[in-house]
Amino acid sequence: MTTWEKLLNIKNERGAGYFILIDPDKQPLEQSLKLATQAEREGADAVFIGGSLLSLPVFNELIRQLKTVVKIPVIIFPGGVQQVSPDADAILFMSVISGRNADLLIGQHVMAAPIVKMTGLEAISTGYMLIDSGKVTSAEFMSNTKPIPRDKTDIAIAHGLAAEFLGMKILYLEAGSGALQPVPDEMIQGLSRMCGLPLIVGGGIKTPEIASQKVRAGASFIVTGNILEKNNRTGLIAEFAKAIHKH
Repeated sequence: MTTWEKLLNIKNERGAGYFILIDPDKQPLEQSLKLATQAEREGADAVFIGGSLLSLPVFNELIRQLKTVVKIPVIIFPGGVQQVSPDADAILFMSVISGRNADLLIGQHVMAAPIVKMTGLEAISTGYMLIDSGKVTSAEFMSNTKPIPRDKTDIAIAHGLAAEFLGMKILYLEAGSGALQPVPDEMIQGLSRMCGLPLIVGGGIKTPEIASQKVRAGASFIVTGNILEKNNRTGLIAEFAKAIHKH
């Protein structure tokens, strides 16, 4: 079974899936491994690994070690063409469809594609959409693109439909790390209603209650990262997993 098929099974069986995002630049390797094992134990469905400024040796070593300590999928959330590792289960082959930066629409992908092919890494075609969160996030700054305004659901839907018609498998709605506000419910509802692709929603999801709210609005998968870096309380991941899976 492919990783993509596993993710679809999680969505179908649990109503929605829960992923944690680990940025190796923000914590020591040992802490990242501890967080991943805790996440698996408390009910997370997959681990995303990525960041905007990752150093390659740390990135590769973390993925190698993660595969020895967790059984849930380890998926690359790439910040650049250098973040490709054959030891991961899959990579989100992301195009920043909300922006007009040609390098992030197709340029980086052309350079990464031969590497992905040679390593045999499973690629999950992903339409990545930055959504305004009330502040300039790292994703916005590093991508040199403007986010979709929070109140422009029609624009988000048009982008989602374009991704679907281009043959992408999934949409990632990103408010950004440390976002002041998460992706609006109205936008999630509109995309869920009009677009046939599963929706990953991340950024600004600070409580299990907010996560549950986004699932009720139509999110297929929820991602948390920054909140777990700031609060490593035992049981918090379990609370998120329960809030997300109960639907």
